[in-house]
Amino acid sequence: MSRSSGSQQSSYGKWTLSSSDEESEDSKKPSSSLSVNRDRVVPAPQFPCSEARKESYKRKSNPVKFEEMAGKEPSPAKKPKSDKEGIGWCLSSSEEEPEPKKEPKKVKEPSSQKPEVQRVYKSRSPTPTPTPTTNEKHKTPSDSQDPWDVLQAGEPFRFYLTKVTGIKPKYNAGALHIKDILSPLFGTLVSSVQFNYCINIPWLVKQYPEEFRNKPLLIVHGEKQESKARLHEEAHPYENIRLCQARLDMAFGTHHTKMMILLYEEGLRVVIHTSNLIHDDWHQKTQGIWLSPLYPKLPEGSSSLAGESITNFRSDLMAYLAAYNSPSLREWIDIIKQHDLSETRVYLIGSTPGRYQGHDKEKWGHLRLRKVLREKGGLISGVESWPVIGQFSSIGSMGTDHTKWLHSEFGESLKSLGKGVKTLPKAENPLQLIYPSVNNVRTSLEGYPAGGSLPYSIQTAQKQPWLHSYFHKWKAETSGRSRAIPHIKTYMRLSPDYRELAWFLVTSANLSKAAWGSLEKSGAQLFIRSYELGVLFLPSAFGFDNGTFQVKVNVYANNEDSKGTFPVPYDLPPERYTGKERPWVWNIPYVNAPDSHGNIWCPS
Repeated sequence: MSRSSGSQQSSYGKWTLSSSDEESEDSKKPSSSLSVNRDRVVPAPQFPCSEARKESYKRKSNPVKFEEMAGKEPSPAKKPKSDKEGIGWCLSSSEEEPEPKKEPKKVKEPSSQKPEVQRVYKSRSPTPTPTPTTNEKHKTPSDSQDPWDVLQAGEPFRFYLTKVTGIKPKYNAGALHIKDILSPLFGTLVSSVQFNYCINIPWLVKQYPEEFRNKPLLIVHGEKQESKARLHEEAHPYENIRLCQARLDMAFGTHHTKMMILLYEEGLRVVIHTSNLIHDDWHQKTQGIWLSPLYPKLPEGSSSLAGESITNFRSDLMAYLAAYNSPSLREWIDIIKQHDLSETRVYLIGSTPGRYQGHDKEKWGHLRLRKVLREKGGLISGVESWPVIGQFSSIGSMGTDHTKWLHSEFGESLKSLGKGVKTLPKAENPLQLIYPSVNNVRTSLEGYPAGGSLPYSIQTAQKQPWLHSYFHKWKAETSGRSRAIPHIKTYMRLSPDYRELAWFLVTSANLSKAAWGSLEKSGAQLFIRSYELGVLFLPSAFGFDNGTFQVKVNVYANNEDSKGTFPVPYDLPPERYTGKERPWVWNIPYVNAPDSHGNIWCPS
């Protein structure tokens, strides 16, 4: 995804400009240890990750309560200045509302308007509801299911959602928390490596059982400058923790991969997921997890080819680790070589920064996905008309219209399946993009601060209004989980009746060129900025001879009839946005309707 950073002055005040999925390196840097928020001094987050996340933490620390302006019409919002005038971006705070009122006094406005705004909004002391107490922060959500039972129930796919605090236990059925994943029930830990984008080391250490907290832990990150210094400072008290910085030579690239490799006395396990290593991502958000089988150690003297799976997962994982060119990760490559990964049934789909030509062009990014789908996907009658559904938590710049990337190179990769499948004209290829609306965020368990994990900026949105005609959302009645904002990223191809699934991918990759890559030099070269990782489920690898998975209609229903059906993580079909709905954009205010905690959203 292309990114840019800078600032823009408007009637809403100073905004940080970014078109990134998780913000650029420059915008990630905390300016100081303290930030002044209205009349109170609020500690800045120690793990900001992005400008959007920083804003979320500030709003939780010092929320602004909503108050109606009795008997007065709200003042219309001014559209932010843009290179493209007249594109009609609506700054509405919900589909039912009029346009927003003016911002609170923190934001710069014409002096004639300030007295009115101050009467409308009043800063209040923070309410305890949005932010968990110290004791609550490290609790696993209550669930009647034993983690081992959950693990077994996930066979054969081993795809799980994360537990969510604040919903009925039945909606956490089949879900896992990070403490479950690191539990002694899954193995006696010897050492581990954590790959991630946003990391809070003290919180992470507390997720390990006490008996494992002193075991060797390698953390792979992409931090630079002040953020890198902060991470090293956090790690300093822990003698067992080492840090490995991923090289990011491409401008605006990020280390976005989210993976754990856990070495046990009993063997090895790989976990590929979508959560940052911070409390908020494991608290009230829907995330995805693929948990590998327990891989046993190979007998001494085994062939170098032993332990490979039908999906070539072992070799692909070692190739991904080798791309870091790190001595610390070469140690883990040697560990993988010693284990039997033959039970793996998923394909590894990764991205690593660089410009790739020739055979290397199909090793990473969307061309890697295209290659696997073409070579390993089954021939399905009529599949060329099947919709592709993408779900993500942020969006990058994709050009002035759908032909520039979405429906050309990326769309061609998503719609590949088998060597003999024809490609229909672009207009006939259904594409449904799932991204939370403003109202989804407003009514979520976290309220507006949930939008801090959805860093789609107004500057990017204004450049691609054509994209919004593709937007869909989770159905309103989604089995009790609809209020846990999805941070999960999934891509899949379904039959028109949504009962059969041709393939399913869970990944860290958002909808961006930085994550998936973009073609250069007339298609001879693929350019990728970021590290990403996901796993692809194909029916053939699981022994489904008809070439499709059957879709589990209700992922929360526990009945034997659904055994072997794939648990698509939301109700189908997705709902298209209504005419008044807008996608969540993090860096504009939403002040005309309160969120689930009675607050408004006023980015500073």
